[in-house]
Amino acid sequence: MHRHSSKHHGLTFSYLDEEAPGPPVLALHGHWMNALDFEGLAAALAQKWRVIALDQRSFGETDASRDHQIDAYVSDVAAMLDHIGITSAVPMIGHSFGGVVAYHMAARMPERVSRTVIVDIGTSLDEEGEFTRSWAGVFPLKEKLEERIGARLSPYLQNLIHRVEDGWRLNFEIEEYLLSVEALNGNHEHTWLSSHCPALVVKGADSPLSDRKELKAMALERPETSYIEIAGGHSVHIDAPDAFAAAVEEFLDRET
Repeated sequence: MHRHSSKHHGLTFSYLDEEAPGPPVLALHGHWMNALDFEGLAAALAQKWRVIALDQRSFGETDASRDHQIDAYVSDVAAMLDHIGITSAVPMIGHSFGGVVAYHMAARMPERVSRTVIVDIGTSLDEEGEFTRSWAGVFPLKEKLEERIGARLSPYLQNLIHRVEDGWRLNFEIEEYLLSVEALNGNHEHTWLSSHCPALVVKGADSPLSDRKELKAMALERPETSYIEIAGGHSVHIDAPDAFAAAVEEFLDRET
């Protein structure tokens, strides 16, 4: 994937573009994560689809911001599409909080979203992120930072661990992440039900962070919505990349 940048509301945004010849698909990462997490998916879909992945505000290579209201996230996505010159409706894949942004986008700007893939996130959000405060700062060795994060989670944050002058740190500010959690916690069911494009709800079968009953209800209560489970955890697109890519491709191909 090729890295590009754009300006919006005084911030510099970074995004990756597969630049494949097919129609575009937008991928939105979850908290802590970034656009690099979708490189494998982009390669898997490249014969048919052009995957574009945005580093959302305060994550990856995009500038930090104190504004983490859902309005800001939706505006950022629209601005990036405008910058690229994409005016028609596109499929959107959203992992975790990226899924929340995707279904808000579908409800607020239906002319820009043709279908959504919502990955391991529901509509009732009550995220607790205080434990991440100990990850802040610069660590003398990469292994020390990985040890602080813990063996279970550090493999998923490899794309965000980077070298700085005095050592190693995460490529996002913990305080910015906590602001995002605070802004997005709450009930989003009305917004989910307000959109009408086809949707696929994907649960990581082993994920402790999503509720199976809630995600199944999301599909049952909304027309043109299906539900699947894939063996893996919360970041099921990383845990089971082949199965995830196959499920996404099958869903996207329904409109071609």
